[in-house]
Amino acid sequence: MKRAYSIVIALSISLFIYLFYRSEKTVVNEFMILILSFETYTAIKNYIINTIPLNKPAIFSLPGGLWVFCATALSQDFYIKIRRYKIQVVLVPILFAVGLEFCQLVHVTNGRFDIWDIAFYLLFWLLAYCSFQSHGSQQNILSPFTLHGFICLACFLSVYLAHVSR
Repeated sequence: MKRAYSIVIALSISLFIYLFYRSEKTVVNEFMILILSFETYTAIKNYIINTIPLNKPAIFSLPGGLWVFCATALSQDFYIKIRRYKIQVVLVPILFAVGLEFCQLVHVTNGRFDIWDIAFYLLFWLLAYCSFQSHGSQQNILSPFTLHGFICLACFLSVYLAHVSR
């Protein structure tokens, strides 16, 4: 239960930051604007920004770190088998996040390389890795496909919600 509460809190904080402190062009914000209207969304956003000021690392680095935390906590119990190789899924969040940051450095993807992002990724990966280590046997995330496996994969796919449309 401790793991589930931690994940819900972390994802809620990330969603809050994305909804009210990040660009309106972010996919999750475009969904919110469709639901509320641009005027209502903007009024709520302005009220929150003026009421709860956040610094740049909290706005731009914390959500990624919290995502790494959640994906790591969810993936502790899984591996994926590719041919004869067994890859621990718990390594995927940190490798993906840091890899994406380096892709930004060499301009392969949109975004700006930020060492703070990497620091947050590492901190939250270590926190989740040390806090929620699997004590049971691990299972292949795809076989048999379980609800826990689906939730883990959904967390990985939620990265799309942070995508900024052009």
